Amino acid sequence: MNIHKNARLTPLRREEMVLSVIVGGFSKAHAARVYGVSAKIVARWVERYKAEGRAGMIDRSSRPAHMPQATAASIAERIMALRRQRWTGKHIAHEVGVSPATVSRVLKRAGLSRLRIGVQFWV
Repeated sequence: MNIHKNARLTPLRREEMVLSVIVGGFSKAHAARVYGVSAKIVARWVERYKAEGRAGMIDRSSRPAHMPQATAASIAERIMALRRQRWTGKHIAHEVGVSPATVSRVLKRAGLSRLRIGVQFWV
């Protein structure tokens, strides 16, 4: 995972900070001042290091594992079927009972977001 431009600590610096607390005897508050982060962040990284070791110092995705409010597969299938019948997004939204934004997201994921006029072949 790439380090973003505003990141205070790289995985190597995180490990250095954690070891300064665990081995070096720094307090979490002192380590926070030295490394330019809050004591809460220091505590978070110390706990992660204790639980996972060096491997716990890398960044993780913040994307949720599952989305309980995601559009149901049956609704998505209905939206795609209506689009293949050349219905517009607003008409699909009204028919299915979801917002036009939901229809737009489903169609974009399925690659059906543009309603093409017709296929043209150039010779």
